[in-house]
Amino acid sequence: MLQLLYIVAFTVLALLAMANLIRSLLTLGIESQRQSAAPRGRTVSHPELLDSHGHVIDEPLLVMRSLSVEDARAQLDAIYRESPSYGDDQRGESQR
Repeated sequence: MLQLLYIVAFTVLALLAMANLIRSLLTLGIESQRQSAAPRGRTVSHPELLDSHGHVIDEPLLVMRSLSVEDARAQLDAIYRESPSYGDDQRGESQR
C-alpha cells in the first residue's frame, strides 16, 4: 500500500513539473516574440553595453588570444609574486 502511495505522489509531482516546464516554455516564447516585435533602437539591457556618453557599444567587449600553458603559468606566477601577501607566504614557510 505504501508503494502505491509513493507511485501516486511521484506521478503527481512529475505532472506538476511537466506542466511548469511547458508553462515556462510558452512564457519564454511569448516574451521573445514580444521583444523581437518591439523597436530595437533604444533598448539596452545592461549598462556595460554603453560607453561613457551613453551610446551603445558596437565593438566586441572581449577579445581572446591563444596562450600556451607556459605563458599562462608565467603570467599567473608574476601576478602572484606582485601580490602583497607574497612576502608573508615566504616568511611563513621559512619559520616552519
